[in-house]
Amino acid sequence: MGFGRWYRLLPVPDTASAATDLDLISYLQAIPDARMRRGVRIPAWYLLLVAVLGILSGCQSLRDLERFARRHHGALTKSLGLELRRTPSDSAFRYFFLQVDVASLCASIRDWTIAQIPGGATGLDQLICDGKTLQGSIESTKGGGSAFIAQVTLYSAALGVAISQACYATGENHERAVLRQLLGELDLEGVLIQADALQTQKPFSGSSRSRGPTSS
Repeated sequence: MGFGRWYRLLPVPDTASAATDLDLISYLQAIPDARMRRGVRIPAWYLLLVAVLGILSGCQSLRDLERFARRHHGALTKSLGLELRRTPSDSAFRYFFLQVDVASLCASIRDWTIAQIPGGATGLDQLICDGKTLQGSIESTKGGGSAFIAQVTLYSAALGVAISQACYATGENHERAVLRQLLGELDLEGVLIQADALQTQKPFSGSSRSRGPTSS
């Protein structure tokens, strides 16, 4: 077969647990695949799953992900009931990541994370906002200043996990606007939001679309 889908689902082994609404895979499968259908050999959710597992295992490059996928190919495909004729290469990951809908990916990871919390978002009582500059992203501008990529994260100290996060480039967006967006995507009735002084300005605290947040 020169083109077309080179994979097929097999009957799931008896040892594999049945899928539930809390399974990460079900959330990854909901992310649209923006690749052209012609020539697709590996399902999008599998590439994302390998990427998640690889990064959690210390992979720091596309080549690392390729090696990780090859090393665990047998165990993964058997447990998932999936037959693949080949493992994803670094170029396969690169092409896919260039096409993936980042907003949908972030939303799916956020929703899956919240689904693990007893009571969902209503089980949260406090979130911390933290903004960080991504290492290696700082560049000098013609005016003598600096431009960089930053990431804003909503973090639950009690759970030890990031609930939601988003990146922005200076000159195109601002930390306050990104935080307002993140807060507006969650039901935060009664949740205490801790942020630095930058976020305590009246225009920010009075304009969030989230329901009832308190900034401090």
